[in-house]
Amino acid sequence: MEWNSVDDDLGALMDEPYNISESLGLKPITSSIAENEFSCHCCYEILVNPTTLTCGHNFCRHCLALWWDSSHKNECPECREKWEGFPKINLLLRDATEKLFLEAVQRRRAEIQANPKVSRSLLSFQRYGDNLGRSRTNQNKGAGFFFSGVLTALTSVAVVVLVYHWGSGVMEQQDLLISKPVSHWTPEDVVSWLDHLGPWTELYRKPFQQENVNGRLLLMLGDEELLKSPYSIENPAHRRAVLSELDRVKALGVKPPQNLWEYKATNAGKSLFLLYALKCSPRLTIFYMYLFDYSETFLPFLHTCCPAIAHIDTSVESRFLNAQLEPSWRQWAEFLVKYCVLPYQLIAEFAWDWLAVHYWTSRFIIVNAMLLSVLEGCALWRLWTTARIRMLPQKMWSHLWKMLSQGFAFALLWPFVPQFVCNCLFYWALYFSPIINIDLVVQQLMHPETQAP
Repeated sequence: MEWNSVDDDLGALMDEPYNISESLGLKPITSSIAENEFSCHCCYEILVNPTTLTCGHNFCRHCLALWWDSSHKNECPECREKWEGFPKINLLLRDATEKLFLEAVQRRRAEIQANPKVSRSLLSFQRYGDNLGRSRTNQNKGAGFFFSGVLTALTSVAVVVLVYHWGSGVMEQQDLLISKPVSHWTPEDVVSWLDHLGPWTELYRKPFQQENVNGRLLLMLGDEELLKSPYSIENPAHRRAVLSELDRVKALGVKPPQNLWEYKATNAGKSLFLLYALKCSPRLTIFYMYLFDYSETFLPFLHTCCPAIAHIDTSVESRFLNAQLEPSWRQWAEFLVKYCVLPYQLIAEFAWDWLAVHYWTSRFIIVNAMLLSVLEGCALWRLWTTARIRMLPQKMWSHLWKMLSQGFAFALLWPFVPQFVCNCLFYWALYFSPIINIDLVVQQLMHPETQAP
């Protein structure tokens, strides 16, 4: 009976909690809490989705997102102490704020939702947190990828060694005339040079053989000599093609390179520079060729990617003759559109023209150009969707400075780099780079939010 009476007394006390406080002369707890005690340290208004940093300061979630989006610093806006990890909402503080100041919180939520800039910043901030969590997950699983990383490294080394061996043994069996001075050419060398101009030269091989034309005699030939007997090249298109190529031979002193491997053999440093530069920054590299390598590289490149409409049959003329003509305004218009919008397409079209000469190499270049175009499109899409397209000029300037500094460093270090290392770098970029870019494209398409720029 005594225990029952005690329970009844406790139940009565629980039913009347405020009577107890009044009997003790105390005021309700809520009456002593002001709204400014739950204010954000950025906007100084009531906290909405309060986020607590490692330093202990509290901010509205959207205020912290706006701060991060503008400064790109992982530090407290008030005390500048860096936070660890990715800040999360303080659930206890959020629930307490909503219970005490529900109307003020609801009013502020409506204002935040109506502001598109805040919404974009919150989305960008959340993507940053998702990527940070994903990278941490990958780090935690790093031990699992150890053997695959070792296998990738061994495969890379094997590919480089094999490609270098293949290149040194097969690919670089180029024509010796590209390094042999024209004054030392034998009559057989002259006939071989003539054969490279096209199948139409079969009509004139016999006179050159009968006259035993060597390199010195070849340099003395002109338009009148080719027109007269014994050469009798009466077709003006054929004669212009021979003279045009002969002028190039006189200027260079050797036979001009006619394929990728011959160009690499005669211009080892330039070929490595152009390969990496076209992959990293095609627009700047093409502009560089226009300024500093107009006749030898830029004009053939433009004529190959944007060929002129032929009104007469010029199939018998040398490709080098057409490549030295000034482009028409139609060619320039087509080239400039592709240069600004799809520069990698220009590289792919140039490689396509060499498909008959470099069967697999041209395909590697075309595939790599397609992958790089996709990666560039993904980067621009990220800038657009995160409303940071305004930062494009700044990024372009930093990219320009980076390319200039790397080009200057390459020019300084190139004479001291062993040829074996240069060949490995060349073949790596040519054949293994597309494999790496395939993985990057897959990551971009599966996770388009990766790494907010």
